[in-house]
Amino acid sequence: MSSERGLKREAAKSIIGVVDAARSITLAIAARAAQHDRAGSFNFENFDDLARAGLLGLMVPKALGGHGATATVGAEVVGTIAQADASTALVLAMHYIHHWVMATQARWPVHLSRKLQQESVSGIALINALRVEPDLGSPSRGGMPETIARRTDTAWRLTGHKIYSTGSPILKYYAVWAKTDEAEPRAGLFLVPAGLPGTTTRKTWDHLGLRASGSDDVIFDDVVFPLDHEIDVRPPAQWGRPDVAQSAIHAVFISSIYDGVARAAREWLVTFLRNRKPANLGASLATLPRMQEVVGRIEARLNVNARLIASFAAEIDDGIYPDVSDANILKHTVTNNAVAAVEDALSLTGNHGLSRTNPLERHYRDVLCGRVHTPQDDATRLAAGRLALGI
Repeated sequence: MSSERGLKREAAKSIIGVVDAARSITLAIAARAAQHDRAGSFNFENFDDLARAGLLGLMVPKALGGHGATATVGAEVVGTIAQADASTALVLAMHYIHHWVMATQARWPVHLSRKLQQESVSGIALINALRVEPDLGSPSRGGMPETIARRTDTAWRLTGHKIYSTGSPILKYYAVWAKTDEAEPRAGLFLVPAGLPGTTTRKTWDHLGLRASGSDDVIFDDVVFPLDHEIDVRPPAQWGRPDVAQSAIHAVFISSIYDGVARAAREWLVTFLRNRKPANLGASLATLPRMQEVVGRIEARLNVNARLIASFAAEIDDGIYPDVSDANILKHTVTNNAVAAVEDALSLTGNHGLSRTNPLERHYRDVLCGRVHTPQDDATRLAAGRLALGI
């Protein structure tokens, strides 16, 4: 029993160390956020900081040199980084989701997962899925990709066009959603190393929010990669069954991003209200009951978010994966609470909140992206309503 308590204490110390490492770099990351947001440029320095802090290998098993972090720890790190720069947190969360799947699920071939896990510990070797296409839209809405993987005797050859490819300036690997050219086509993910001949990144990302996320187009023109780089390729009918584990971790980490943005907005608001002393009031805005009531409403929303994220993450850590509908409702609830919290903050700050000299307007633009981030609100509500009605 004493040895078990000792192991738990060591695990707790390790968790605290990881979260402290994330917090230690947030000031530097936050200081660069406005500049890259305004320019729509990708912040490579942030990932240098994350690598030096040992955070890129967070979800990699300890046996391979990583931290072997739980969903709970991953969510806290993502939320912490999101308070400094939501764009960086988005790229990091996508990377973490893939590494969590590698570590806990059987979808990845072992030789590929081990290679990527080891590279993520030793350097900057980020991965994200490239799924969305100009005509297909989001695969979550159904449909087959137009991107084609043609099998030859010696290699796969990939041709297609992907949009919203988050992190594209820094990714070392793409998990590309494509279909085969077989007589009975299969669909799934193929691991394509970045920078291969025939690969072009086209700078197209000019968005309202998450402007520094590098979510540009990636175009493949007969790109050759090894035959053993299939990740998970199946008959199309098998993709109709949602992956509950991946849906769960996706919902927790995406929710953590937008909750983190709202918490950054809350921190700026509290400082503003304490320091702002209009001449006609003779005291800080924080002394006004109206201000206190609205801040209390923000606190209530963020408290609900914290409880929801923590409870879902704890279930995942126990190997209990909520129904896909429940996971989607988590993301829906947390992101809408986050949007409402930032809107409340804006309602108290007037022109100051919308000035580009202050971070609140950036937080507002970033948090609005939560509503259109997969799964979108309408799809979540429709699925929940059909489930309730038995349709």
